[in-house]
Amino acid sequence: MSLIFFSAGCKKKVKPLSERIAKAWTAEAVKHNTTSVYVRGGSGNSVPGYSNFRLNLTGASNGAVYTEWDNKTFAGTWELQGDSKLILKGLNPEPSGTGGTVEFNIISIDDSKLVIKNVNPSKKTGDTINEYTLTNP
Repeated sequence: MSLIFFSAGCKKKVKPLSERIAKAWTAEAVKHNTTSVYVRGGSGNSVPGYSNFRLNLTGASNGAVYTEWDNKTFAGTWELQGDSKLILKGLNPEPSGTGGTVEFNIISIDDSKLVIKNVNPSKKTGDTINEYTLTNP
């Protein structure tokens, strides 16, 4: 009698995006259009203020606190549109030219890194589409 054992790979169950994204994120690298303007720890950053950038998605009832490169902070809520878009809404005070809503396409996410890109040009950075590589912690 011969016994054959099959080993099924145990895949780690992936948490829903809503759980994986609900963290406090800081900027590791930022591009305005295709131009790198900030790398954490870099000495030649053209916009060193991105060291202030925070995206905190840990608040109760999907509360969000968003701090931009100029250290201006906005509070509101966040929601996901499918697995591809993060929407910050009801931001108070309203970030320039946004009507209180800022939308990002989600480029990639893992346990400690999130890459997002503005859906609409940022008035604050001269109508550029900005890409943020964020880390936690």
